[in-house]
Amino acid sequence: MPDEKDNISRRAALKSITVGAGVIAALPVLGGRAAAQDVAHAHHGQAVAPASDGAQKPLQFFTEAENETVIELSERIIPTDESSPGARAAKVNEYIDQVVSVSSEAVKQTWREGLAAVNKKSGDMFGKGFAAAGAENQIRLLTEISKNERSPQTVEERFFRTVKNATVDGYYTSKIGIHQELHYKGNSYLKEFTGCTHPEHQQ
Repeated sequence: MPDEKDNISRRAALKSITVGAGVIAALPVLGGRAAAQDVAHAHHGQAVAPASDGAQKPLQFFTEAENETVIELSERIIPTDESSPGARAAKVNEYIDQVVSVSSEAVKQTWREGLAAVNKKSGDMFGKGFAAAGAENQIRLLTEISKNERSPQTVEERFFRTVKNATVDGYYTSKIGIHQELHYKGNSYLKEFTGCTHPEHQQ
């Protein structure tokens, strides 16, 4: 989790990351068994993107309880702030659900075991699962398991890296992440191209 003393904001740092559907395939997973073929493309190279309308997509892999945990995890990682809505509004959970559903059994196991580990730690710390623990406790837990992010030792520490990167990937391929957060306007049409304007290069 970000240190409050950092001069660079979380969002400014995230903007410097090039994201795309290939990120999840490169994530460090439990046991290190992810392979290149786990790049999640739903239909012949088409990247899965979060839903753009208000309807909730049927879950493809997660249980309802797991989905609630993913929603809370992603929202704590990229919460709504003065800049733009967060991961919950961007439906990052739906993106992750679709990606994991078309991934290998090893990746699916990573998410099952990782979510279970987070919920167990939440139960040990607060007497309830992560989704029910409340924002303050959720932040405390994520702060704890992210301390060793560069050299994770436990299941939940390794899983933090996985869910964080998946959240970033899903958020910055959503309409909210691209347009409201990054303010991407799309390619612009140039009425004319003047070329080089240096006097010495002019005819």
